[in-house]
Amino acid sequence: MRSVPAVKALVFDVFGTVVDWRGSIIREGRLLGRRKKLKVDWPAFADAWRAGYRPAMARVRSGELPWTKIDALHRMILDGLLARFGLEGLSEEECADLNFVWHRLDPWPDARAGLARLKRRHVIATLSNGNLALLTNMAKRARLPWDCILSAEVVRHYKPDPETYLGAADLLGVRPQELMMVAAHKDDLHAARACGLRTAFVPRPREYGPGVKVDATREPLFDVHARDFNELARKLER
Repeated sequence: MRSVPAVKALVFDVFGTVVDWRGSIIREGRLLGRRKKLKVDWPAFADAWRAGYRPAMARVRSGELPWTKIDALHRMILDGLLARFGLEGLSEEECADLNFVWHRLDPWPDARAGLARLKRRHVIATLSNGNLALLTNMAKRARLPWDCILSAEVVRHYKPDPETYLGAADLLGVRPQELMMVAAHKDDLHAARACGLRTAFVPRPREYGPGVKVDATREPLFDVHARDFNELARKLER
């Protein structure tokens, strides 16, 4: 591990890094399927929903769409998947509830304890493209011990726009080099590093399900590599 001087706060990517979006959507989808007697390939549905995430944000970042919250983007993507997956018979109330599955994502097994340990020495906050209501509801349900919830919604720029990372440092009252971005995704960390933030890579090999290889190789440019949040806490305590 390279020396990590004067890190005062940690900000975390959430979808995939802190919570298991895929497993959670599959779980809730199967419950819905049993209630409604639906035959749906829920893993494929979860993957298709997530696949629309970046293209939807790109439309906002390019100016094609005005600022739009992730809840609304998720609903746009969902509406485009209903017929494809045989869900067009759902009521508006059922569609709205399904869209809010993103508020009910389950944390990875190490998340609560690891975050609590990291919180002893650092301010910990989200830095997610998820909107504030989504992240707040998720934290409440999953008992995630954030000191602060930061969202792209606050600065109205989606990651990897520099305004998101630099805005987080400004809001937390620290210099960029005093802030560490924690993520399971290398592109997020490279963007944060380009803004002067410290970086911690915590790969989640199960994010995309069995049989899908995730790049968990060490990256010399990142300050810390850890298997999970507990190991990250141990390394930062040295």
